[in-house]
Amino acid sequence: MNGRPAKPRVLVVDDERVIADTLSIILNKSGFDASAVYSGTAAVNRAQELQPELVISDVIMDDMNGIEAAIRIREMLPRCKILLFSGQAATADLLEKARKEGHEFEILAKPVHPQDLLAKLKR
Repeated sequence: MNGRPAKPRVLVVDDERVIADTLSIILNKSGFDASAVYSGTAAVNRAQELQPELVISDVIMDDMNGIEAAIRIREMLPRCKILLFSGQAATADLLEKARKEGHEFEILAKPVHPQDLLAKLKR
């Protein structure tokens, strides 16, 4: 232990590996302990091990969408902050359905500019 506070653990989820890996690199360079996974199922499994303070997830993914993954992660880790991002119109319907079931998530439009993302995380 070196007396410095631990870096916030962040899990980045996107089925587009380049996006997930790039966001993770940016976050790691900005004082976070970030790691990337590439599916909703992997996100749920990894969140169980990692216990992140924050999950940043794409919404539209093949195996399990980001909203389903977010709901499962929030059930396991109620304090975990979840930030969703999407570039697709179908997201609005999925978010509305989740909202009706009592789940509120913050969403960013894709593509996310790294400065915008970091500004949002520092609030």
